[in-house]
Amino acid sequence: MTSQQTPEELALELKHLASQLLAEGRTDLLLKALGVPLLEQLRLEAAKGRLSRLVITKDYRFLLADYGQRDVELQPVHKAVYLLFLSHPEGIEFKRLSDYRAELRQYYQQVAPNIDRQKLEESLDHLTNPLDNAINEKCSRIKKVFSDMMDAYTASYYIISSHVQKRLAGSNRIWYERLKIITLPRHLVEVENND
Repeated sequence: MTSQQTPEELALELKHLASQLLAEGRTDLLLKALGVPLLEQLRLEAAKGRLSRLVITKDYRFLLADYGQRDVELQPVHKAVYLLFLSHPEGIEFKRLSDYRAELRQYYQQVAPNIDRQKLEESLDHLTNPLDNAINEKCSRIKKVFSDMMDAYTASYYIISSHVQKRLAGSNRIWYERLKIITLPRHLVEVENND
C-alpha cells in the first residue's frame, strides 16, 4: 500500500486480502486484523441498508413503511415514551425524566385522548420516579416488539438504548452522562400531520 492510493483502491486491496485469508480458512487472522469493535461497527453500518422508514400516522399507529407497512404494536404508554425519546435525539438521562414530565404528559394525551386523568398521572409518577423501574420496563417492552420484527442489529436503531457521554468540569472533575437515545436517523421518521 502506498499513501498515493485512493480510498476506493484501498478498499479493493482490503477486499483482495480478506478473500485470500478466507480462502486459506484463516478467519481467525481476519478477525484479529479487524478487531471486534470495528466488526461491530461494520455490522451496524450494514444494518443501515435494511432500515425502514418509521411512519407515525395521524391516529398514532407506528408503521414500518419499507417492511410492508408492518404495524409496531405498542400500548399508548409505550408510544408516549417512544415519542418523547424520538423528539430528543440528543438523549435523555432516566434520572432526569421528571424534567420532561409535561412533554411526556402531552404525548400520552395525544396517543390516548380518552385516558382517565388519574390513571395518566399515576403512570407519569411511575415513569418519572428515578427509584421506580417503570421506565426500564417500558423500554424493555419496546425493545422486545422491535426485536421480534427484525434482526438485532437493525432493531438497535429503533430501540431506546444506552449512550454514555464523558463530561469534564473544571480541570480534574470527570463524570458520565448515561443517556438513553433512539439512534434511528431522523430522516427515516415520517410523522403525518394532524392538522
